[in-house]
Amino acid sequence: MSERILIGIDVGGTNCRGAVVGPDGMTGPLRRKETLAKTPELFVDQLVQFVDELRDSAEGKPVHGLGLGVPGIISPSGDVLESPNLRFLDGFPLRETLSERLELPISIVNDVNAICWGEALYGAGRDMKSFIVVALGTGVGGGLVLDRQLWLGVDGAAGEVGHIPVEASGRLCGCGANGCLEQYASASGIVKSIIEMRTSGQKSLLDSTAVDDLTTHDIAAAARKGDIPAKKAFDSAGARLGQVLAGVINLLNLDGVIITGGVSASFDLLEPALQKELRNRCFERSLKSVQIKRGELEDRAGIIGAALLSSEH
Repeated sequence: MSERILIGIDVGGTNCRGAVVGPDGMTGPLRRKETLAKTPELFVDQLVQFVDELRDSAEGKPVHGLGLGVPGIISPSGDVLESPNLRFLDGFPLRETLSERLELPISIVNDVNAICWGEALYGAGRDMKSFIVVALGTGVGGGLVLDRQLWLGVDGAAGEVGHIPVEASGRLCGCGANGCLEQYASASGIVKSIIEMRTSGQKSLLDSTAVDDLTTHDIAAAARKGDIPAKKAFDSAGARLGQVLAGVINLLNLDGVIITGGVSASFDLLEPALQKELRNRCFERSLKSVQIKRGELEDRAGIIGAALLSSEH
């Protein structure tokens, strides 16, 4: 690993994951830290402790920067404008406060933008010029690289594909709108599809599983055994994802789409309906130019991307 060491942290609502990162994208051991604070001051104390632990793992090499990937809307200057999973940070000067405590250059970006930049430099996007990352997890997040630059938008809110509407009067989303992609293509959205079919009386291999215990892993396993409702749930998710991506591809003429997140492990179940929508909706020339790929860096993408963004800033 190069002597110029950085630290990257993927910040979550209940825990953080972090590692030391070299400029070549190589990481040290992945470490985790519980973050159960309910005030910004306690949260900062926990982050400072975690950074100190990661510094110790650098084996005496000086750390030159810290990058954080935080869920929510992060301004281009690194202020946390709105974080649904960490509401106590809304409007809090996190970057400035941490910088004073740690005496390090610090970069704070949206967590999916960090994933996007990690994949751009050392993952599935390293040979792409312009692409979108779609993170399919509990929700649906997105990040854009355009002409090898991370595109944040005016307020840092660019790339939010999860809140593009796919059903005008569809499921109510946490953002307050109806019919957002997130309500159908996320892990929680796929579970909702199964629950709706169960309510309508459709029989499934999953009928004996309690609603609170349903997971996309279980639904995927049932789909691969030929379970019709499970297959329909993934078809619905894939079709709506394809509908949104077709619009993005037609708008931006990208050369890549990278799918990440926990649901991407079942991409084979999403892909047929997704590809059908792309064929039906995309300009033929644009579709020929675009690659649809799964992310390559898994849990390390956001850590690597956040760390290397701190170096750039």
